[in-house]
Amino acid sequence: MICLIISLVVILYATQVLLYAVHMFQQNGYKNKVHAAWAVKNYGRHFTKCLAKKPAKKPLVFTPRVIRLIVTTVIWFAVICILNRFFGNQYSLLAIAVIYTFAIAPFAPIISNLINRPIETSIANGFKKKAVAALSDMPEIKVIGITGSYGKTSVKFYLKELLSAGFEVLATPESYNTPMGVVKTINEKLRPTHQIFICEMGARNVGDIKELCDLVHPDLGVVTSIGPQHLESFKTIENIQATKFELPDAVAEKTGDESRIFLNYDNEYISSYGKYSGAVTYSLKGNGQYNASGISTGRTGTEFTVTAPDGTGQSYKMRLIGEHNVINVVGAIAVSHSLGMDLKDLVIPVRRLAPVEHRLDLIEQGDMTIIDDAYNSNPAGAKAALDTLAMFTGDSKVVITPGMVELGTEQERLNKEFGVQIAAVADTAVIVDNENTQAIKSGLTEAGYPEENIHTASSFNEAMGYVRGLPGEAHKVVLIENDLTDNY
Repeated sequence: MICLIISLVVILYATQVLLYAVHMFQQNGYKNKVHAAWAVKNYGRHFTKCLAKKPAKKPLVFTPRVIRLIVTTVIWFAVICILNRFFGNQYSLLAIAVIYTFAIAPFAPIISNLINRPIETSIANGFKKKAVAALSDMPEIKVIGITGSYGKTSVKFYLKELLSAGFEVLATPESYNTPMGVVKTINEKLRPTHQIFICEMGARNVGDIKELCDLVHPDLGVVTSIGPQHLESFKTIENIQATKFELPDAVAEKTGDESRIFLNYDNEYISSYGKYSGAVTYSLKGNGQYNASGISTGRTGTEFTVTAPDGTGQSYKMRLIGEHNVINVVGAIAVSHSLGMDLKDLVIPVRRLAPVEHRLDLIEQGDMTIIDDAYNSNPAGAKAALDTLAMFTGDSKVVITPGMVELGTEQERLNKEFGVQIAAVADTAVIVDNENTQAIKSGLTEAGYPEENIHTASSFNEAMGYVRGLPGEAHKVVLIENDLTDNY
């Protein structure tokens, strides 16, 4: 009897481990290989995090797919228990419960996902066919694909705002950039009145962009950047280059017109790729056909001038801060102008542009100005954010960060370099403790940064509490650079 009770207690604990595994499987994009690698690397977390009282940043969403996943898992585990009823005993049940909890539960979502694959494939294909048919029924609609290692979500939102001054525009919301996210947008939001569909395209593996292009068949394509983002899954920067250029490849194949391809020529991995010499290029350094100059940034926003390929120029003012945002807006201006909108007609839409949430978002909080750049940091984006912080003179400058992830074998080196860059700008560095802590501290120390100005916090709440308590009357400008998701 005691053995049976212990078995039930273990099974109840196993349920918590399973729910945590399903939660992480959802955050890992329901991808078996990605989750398997994550589960092996973070094996011990299943048995502690599942009991944590701290709420998740992004809770488990009980979508129909998750419910099917859990039901399948319960069924096959129940079958094992029933078989034990006939062929085993209470001691073998305890052994099964222990083995399931500590050896199987962390990987159970993968097993159930494999079992459910025919069902999930059929359901997904049904939704995809519906989305493809919806686009096919609107042959006049222009589809604009946007991809990049970083900047793609910002360019999408800015482009939607600018084009909406002259067209009926639909864009994928938030960071919807996977096939099913795009399909959901089309099926639920596409209307006959829409003239333009802007589709953000994300990727973690070679072929991901091509899959999206085969779904929506873009008429125009924008590549915002290429860098060592998701290097852990891509393995090499060459793979990232090839994957991002799957979008221009698709546009060129469909239209035969390279002028429908838009490339950020300030990015060395794009400008050096040596493909599509007929593409439209944009730059802050004078390298493109659309060039920005006279850039000045302050606490109230940014001013700059854009010169078009025909030599005409136009000055703009916007609430957004930093050159990082300027290059994204210039890309949006280039596409809008190419679609027939006059540069002068874009002045008011540019002025209306609001910061994209968690991407160099300027927030005033009493004696603090917060630069919220918390979304998925990368080396180029982090450097741009630090450059923006450096523009604030006469203030006490603070950086709060856990560092950068998904950089593969380069992660330690790039986070150490990040520490060196922080030392050149910030008066105080607050590191949210994780696997990158020592690398960032090493970079700070190498740069001669004072030890007393480095603080390690266990969470963002603790970090913000520390910053609020910093002595001194100077106005504080606080850069929040990256906020790791629950699976880190």
